[in-house]
Amino acid sequence: MVGNQVLGLFGVVLLGGWLASESALGEPPFGGTIFIDPNIITEADPTAFVEIEATGRGTRTMYDRRVNDWIQNRAYLFEASYDDGLTIEMQVNAEFGSESAAHEQAEKYAIIFGRLPTLLRLDVETSWIHRGVNPFGGGNRNLLIHTGQSDLYVRDGILEETLVHEASHTSLDADHANSAGWRAAQEADDEFISTYARDFPRREDIAESFLTYLAVRHLADRIPESLAKEIREAIPNRIAYFDSLELDLYPLIPRPPLEITKLHWDRSSGNLEVTWNSIPNAKYFIELSSDLVNWRQRPFGLTARDAETTRTIRIGTDDSLFVRILAP
Repeated sequence: MVGNQVLGLFGVVLLGGWLASESALGEPPFGGTIFIDPNIITEADPTAFVEIEATGRGTRTMYDRRVNDWIQNRAYLFEASYDDGLTIEMQVNAEFGSESAAHEQAEKYAIIFGRLPTLLRLDVETSWIHRGVNPFGGGNRNLLIHTGQSDLYVRDGILEETLVHEASHTSLDADHANSAGWRAAQEADDEFISTYARDFPRREDIAESFLTYLAVRHLADRIPESLAKEIREAIPNRIAYFDSLELDLYPLIPRPPLEITKLHWDRSSGNLEVTWNSIPNAKYFIELSSDLVNWRQRPFGLTARDAETTRTIRIGTDDSLFVRILAP
């Protein structure tokens, strides 16, 4: 993970009021979780990617691990769109030499990013793409790519697994890494899932744990049962913590069919109350029709906050009005 922060290495780490050291905990089952199985997510999985559009060039501040510093670069810019309503600005280093070469890189990674669950792309606003055999990075509302390193991840079959780890930094750390619930789960479990998580419990535990949670809870048919057992035994309380969240795992896990669950029309006021099952953070549109052929959309879409959404709209007293809800 890269960021505007100084990270220290300590032999003993203070975790939310309790002191954790190697001798106080069980030995983690893994060194790092991106290496445990190459089949958790693969290139055969569906992608939410829709299209990519070139938007010209512009000077951007980007982090480059080859110099371990921030750089200014007149990058090639592209907007990647996804069918869950999210977008990412793909910023490709000028070193690629032409818009066509940059487009190839931007589209390649935009498609791969679309295999990540919506949950992990919520806070990803940009991606920096450089050459070089240097580690990826997450955080800064960004995913950092070095294409030489990417080739090695592809060779080992762990490109998508690595991106789950980095996107967890980007979209999960801020809300969860220092939360009371996560600290309680850390305390309740006997060990960390990996030595990397143990050595950097604030910085790496969420990212190291989420990939294994995804594997054992939602993609268990892709990993050996012996591996699933190791994960369940190592971090049961962290697994329970993730279970307690409303996780939008589309497109890996299909969303339930969208349906209107309640309609209430107040004839006297002309107000219609509409309730439907929704995905938190997904955008929806309400459309009206008098003949089921011509539909008029309410002027603004709305973003759902919960697993069920209710809205009241004024429709008048037309007895033959039809209503439908559209998602992106």
